[in-house]
Amino acid sequence: MVNYKAKKDGIGETIKTIVYALLIAGVFRTLFFQPFWIPSGSMKDTLLIGDFLFVNKMAYGYSRHSCPFSICPFSGRIFESLPEHGDIAVFRHPTNNADFIKRVVGLPGDAVQMRNGQLLINGEAVPQEPVAPFVEAFEPQGPLSHLPRCSNAPVGAGGQCEKERAIETLPNGVSYGVLNIDDRSFADNTPEFTVPEGHVFVMGDNRDNSQDSRFPRAIGGVGFVPVENLLGRADRVIFSSAGERMVYFWTWRSDRFFRALQ
Repeated sequence: MVNYKAKKDGIGETIKTIVYALLIAGVFRTLFFQPFWIPSGSMKDTLLIGDFLFVNKMAYGYSRHSCPFSICPFSGRIFESLPEHGDIAVFRHPTNNADFIKRVVGLPGDAVQMRNGQLLINGEAVPQEPVAPFVEAFEPQGPLSHLPRCSNAPVGAGGQCEKERAIETLPNGVSYGVLNIDDRSFADNTPEFTVPEGHVFVMGDNRDNSQDSRFPRAIGGVGFVPVENLLGRADRVIFSSAGERMVYFWTWRSDRFFRALQ
């Protein structure tokens, strides 16, 4: 004989377990780590289109953007810790509320400028060491099918798309690769920006393919990013896929799985 009461109790326990698991996952995502999928090439070659990572939301403390629910009833940031030069930060765009990811190159009080494609901080040129170019196939990338820009353009379909690459080292010793596509880019020469209190200055590593703090918000840039808009810091790529869909296992980039970022 079927024990319907036991069966009903078992279903109820399963439902409760699922609900609890979802609640725990929701709290975990809200307070600790947020998934982020790289949709564009503005951070190449540090981050590629199709990289998947978790953002450390504890890195800079919590704000109304990083912890918007009633479990964090406050105004402004709590447990605040400013980013450091070279941090890869995810932040909420100050005007359109989209989530962006860029590298922090300027902190409050810093004077930041680009001159002939070279970054200057507080009047000092940040050293760059040229290395082998970054090479990728000239083909649609990711779900949005973006075509990469190439310094050796024009390039035929499937051909080798190159970008000049250099290792840039910030005053605090953080080093990372930066790419150059065009020596005559609008943002290769800028006025000097003095970062105001409570803000940071961010740039993409793919310097000629990034709408960042060099550009005013009125034309799609982000301008100075308020500290309260910081969602967290990206430390490691967890998974990576070069295809239009994650299930296309033959496009997975296993060499990027669990790769630490710098």
